[in-house]
Amino acid sequence: MAAEYGADQIQVLEGLEAVRKRPGMYIGSTSSQGLHHLVYEIVDNAVDEALAGFCKHIRVEINKGESITVIDDGRGIPVDINKKSGQSGVELVFTVLHAGGKFGGGGYKVSGGLHGVGASVVNALSTNLEVQIKRDGHIHKQSYARGKILTPVEIIGDCDKDDTGTMVHFQPDPSIFDDVVYDYNILKKRLRETAFLTKDLHITLVDKREEEPVEEIFHYEGGIKEFVTYLNGSSEAAYPEVIYCEGTKDGVYVEVALQHNDAYQENTISFVNNINTPEGGMHLTGFRNALTRTFNTYARANKILKDSDPALTGEDIREGMTAVISVKIEEPQFEGQTKQKLGNSEAKGAVDAVVNEHLTYFLEQNPNVAKIICEKSLLAQRARDAARKARDLTRRKTALEGSALPGKLADCSDKDPKNCEIFIVEGDSAGGSAKTARSRATQAILPLRGKILNVEKARVDKIFANAEIRAMITAFGTGIHEDFDITKLRYNKIIIMTDADVDGAHISTLMLTFLYRFMPELIKQGHVYLAQPPLYKVERAKKVWYAYSDEELNTIMTEIGRDGNNKIQRYKGLGEMDAEQLWETTMDPETRILHRVVFDEDYSSEINLTFMTLMGDKVEPRREFIEKNAKFAQNLDI
Repeated sequence: MAAEYGADQIQVLEGLEAVRKRPGMYIGSTSSQGLHHLVYEIVDNAVDEALAGFCKHIRVEINKGESITVIDDGRGIPVDINKKSGQSGVELVFTVLHAGGKFGGGGYKVSGGLHGVGASVVNALSTNLEVQIKRDGHIHKQSYARGKILTPVEIIGDCDKDDTGTMVHFQPDPSIFDDVVYDYNILKKRLRETAFLTKDLHITLVDKREEEPVEEIFHYEGGIKEFVTYLNGSSEAAYPEVIYCEGTKDGVYVEVALQHNDAYQENTISFVNNINTPEGGMHLTGFRNALTRTFNTYARANKILKDSDPALTGEDIREGMTAVISVKIEEPQFEGQTKQKLGNSEAKGAVDAVVNEHLTYFLEQNPNVAKIICEKSLLAQRARDAARKARDLTRRKTALEGSALPGKLADCSDKDPKNCEIFIVEGDSAGGSAKTARSRATQAILPLRGKILNVEKARVDKIFANAEIRAMITAFGTGIHEDFDITKLRYNKIIIMTDADVDGAHISTLMLTFLYRFMPELIKQGHVYLAQPPLYKVERAKKVWYAYSDEELNTIMTEIGRDGNNKIQRYKGLGEMDAEQLWETTMDPETRILHRVVFDEDYSSEINLTFMTLMGDKVEPRREFIEKNAKFAQNLDI
């Protein structure tokens, strides 16, 4: 019998019930990402006070039991009665969606919050929340549980009239989130980035969960100049100065910092009111226009470019450049569903004007630096010209022109990309087993010979000349960089299948570096996977078990008994398995383990820095990274 659907079946969720019913709509997800988002919402309110010039210190504490405390020395949330609603300001902020000082009431000129739902959503998704406010010489307090008011606003003490600020303590609701465990490093990365973008602000992060609390303070007087130095830490700077441009035009405050390094990748990060805009927008367009025009004008005027020479492209000038663009604007307009692209046209003109003026002055005052950048750009231009021919070879021909797929590719017969997957396999031996094992209808095999080129340390012409990389680009069908078109992807899953040892891990890292630098959308849209071959094969009385970790091996051994009747084989590589074993353990969609490679836009700067650290030329940052993260390594033969 069909379920009845009438007016009585239409629910009206009151207050914060909607947030608890559909939390993902407000914080993105109930995974670790959403859990950490609660902290950002409260911190962003304090940062808004800093942007308004009223807050100098923010303290974030992770307490035992995974509760969070955020303390700031801003003006304190208003506690007086709002005439329209009859509620106190603090009650409105913590119990009503879309209530706050960011909607034209004069509370803030610029603010980082997009929707004004922050504090109330945190309240709704916490088992308990307490706020204490120092304001007007008194300490005020109010308590809540799952968004409901427990106590009225009450004065619990006095303080100096100049002593102001807000303390918020909350306990995330375990019935909402998949797992309530905070990751210190995730919070650290976000808070450090916030401190870079707000140069007068001190942010302290304290982890009180261990016997010895861990505490770090983030404060950068150089602001985004220090941010660029930090991001360039794993590369050699091409010149000592960080170029800095600052100014206000048409009500838009603009800050830009940039510096070139000895690598070949561009790393430009943009922000609006401290909100990361990974898809760029008008401020990024203005920056790129000014950069290209200003350098070409300088190069022509100083005879670095002759009249007959072609102009430098933006891509040439940005090779090996790290830049941070930060604009503050009163009413940011964001495009698209994800709100990751700035649409304000005035930001384009403002950034263009400020960068053009300051960069022109800098180049005239620093001719040696100008020459270094121009010569680097000219080398990039020549390499790009040489790469153009090689790139043409990677563009898949149309059906009329015939197939241009690489000869070593064993393609699948199904032509619907949704059903198809390609295994990138290390070595001809494993490639042969995989070709025999596969399901020919839907699984393609592309064996690679040895380790592919490290694209982090190679210019674009060398990359396009590399046979293994060309084979992958051609097989995937999407093209790269400006030619990239996701609709031409020939396989829904791209599966990297390497040996479970140090060499295999290195090859996987080389592969991921290539995909991240040249086809990041494949990772962002969830098409890239790592296969997990077994580490052990256990035989006893003609029965076979496979273990994918030491823990799994121990479990199997406990179940079957630890004695001399067990035969344990430690797999060193895929080539040790025959086709049937490879299918059963690593390729069969019914039984295999795949790890999807994920890309979190919130940490794009840190992801970029990690690739530069692991795959760049500088040894010292890599050694420090390995020492710091060695304890997290698993299943590596040493």
